[in-house]
Amino acid sequence: MLPVSCPSCQAHLKVKALSCEHCQTEVIGLYSLPLLAKLSESDQRLIVQFVKCSGSLKEMANFLKLSYPTVRNMLNEIIEKIESYEQ
Repeated sequence: MLPVSCPSCQAHLKVKALSCEHCQTEVIGLYSLPLLAKLSESDQRLIVQFVKCSGSLKEMANFLKLSYPTVRNMLNEIIEKIESYEQ
């Protein structure tokens, strides 16, 4: 998983360099991570599946074999994380 917080002070990390494995070109700067990249892999997978289910919590519940309220709570937790990253 991509680290998003500093292990020392817990501040948000930024990307400093990107490199091409093909030609070895490097782009150096200080870039913020995209919002969704800050979420855990499991949260990202849930969002992708939610989109594949056309935003239907009922379909998500069926796919995950969980109750509708459980899936709603999972989505609410992700929303809270997204809101905390936006501040």
